[in-house]
Amino acid sequence: MSARPFDQLLGGNTVVILDGGLGTELERRGADLTDPLWSARLLADDPEAIVAIHLAYYRAGAQVATTASYQATFEGFGVRGIGRHDAAGLMQRSVQLAIEARRRYRAEAGLAAVVTASATGAGLALPNLLVAASVGPYGAMLADGSEYRGDYGLSVAQLRDFHRPRFAVLASSGADLLALETIPSVDEGRALVELVEEQPDVQAWLSFTCADAAHTRRGDPIEEAFDLAERCPGIRAVGINCTEPVHVEELIGRAAGLTTKPIIVYPNGGERWNAAGRTWSGAADDLFSTGVAAGVSTGVSAWLAAGARIVGGCCRVGPETIAEIARIARMPVG
Repeated sequence: MSARPFDQLLGGNTVVILDGGLGTELERRGADLTDPLWSARLLADDPEAIVAIHLAYYRAGAQVATTASYQATFEGFGVRGIGRHDAAGLMQRSVQLAIEARRRYRAEAGLAAVVTASATGAGLALPNLLVAASVGPYGAMLADGSEYRGDYGLSVAQLRDFHRPRFAVLASSGADLLALETIPSVDEGRALVELVEEQPDVQAWLSFTCADAAHTRRGDPIEEAFDLAERCPGIRAVGINCTEPVHVEELIGRAAGLTTKPIIVYPNGGERWNAAGRTWSGAADDLFSTGVAAGVSTGVSAWLAAGARIVGGCCRVGPETIAEIARIARMPVG
């Protein structure tokens, strides 16, 4: 992993913009993700589709691309008859695809800089763009919605042993950092923190999925979850993702009173995932309804005022909304 790239990105006095939902944007563009591997299936079957989504988010203003490894596990690939060597290769490919999208975007930005320089005598600096390797929860491998319950019946040691092999592959994959995301319980968060502590060169963020404004999906007090990050130097940011937008502002407030780490938030669009039918139900939150710029402005402004430093979207949040988040986040204050 490159030397402290996330710290460099956080070093400026600006908001960091994340991407949005990779899998749901692939679905919106016509990809069939009914397979239990979800977006990880396309690592083998249609890698160019993944590159296209990463590129779309970079173009929208995202500074971090999160890889298609959320549901990529040795166990999940094994069910499909993919051996451990090939599975590790697909995990590494998830990072390579995001790096390729970054290369293409930088090439586009570089061409724009040349044009600007010839016209005005001033060039444009290339943006500081990162790749975060997604480490999803144990429940994502089960493909039955368990990540929204967190009731696996496994100990911290068992969860740590499950995550360790994939963690090792992604930590050495060339990604700039790890995204430990959609974590539904304190136990699973603790298992991942212990793995970060085993590798002092790793940087990561830790984000939990929450049932409401006070608890993880399993029902743990969110204060206990946030506290895990405070004691681990390798965890460079802490917060929530794949949580309904209505809960975000209060959750940020709870985190702000507990942690000195930057607070990261990237909620879903407000709908709920039905694992049995593999469909989304309910109405999208007004904040993330496509084209509702006023709602995005109000929500993101409130999150920033509450203390969020890193902002993006998760499931059902596409490039159009990320572009609006980037616009609002970069507006001058006052």
